[in-house]
Amino acid sequence: MIIKRKVGPKGQVVIPKDVREALNIKPGSEVFIEIIENEIRIRLPSNKKEFLKDFLEIPEKLTEKVDFKKFYYEQYTKD
Repeated sequence: MIIKRKVGPKGQVVIPKDVREALNIKPGSEVFIEIIENEIRIRLPSNKKEFLKDFLEIPEKLTEKVDFKKFYYEQYTKD
């Protein structure tokens, strides 16, 4: 399923109500945002253990600071 949404002035993207209801996403729910090549993936942790494991691995995954502006321009301004 692909759903097109607009990014708001603060960089926010609203998850449609039917998707939130189907996945039981409520205000305050924790989600993971992954950047994989030129994709942004939002997912729920499958359980509390997985959430804690993934959360604790974040510093290991971020071995270097990511310059998102540079990343964007390299990906989307190629000739």
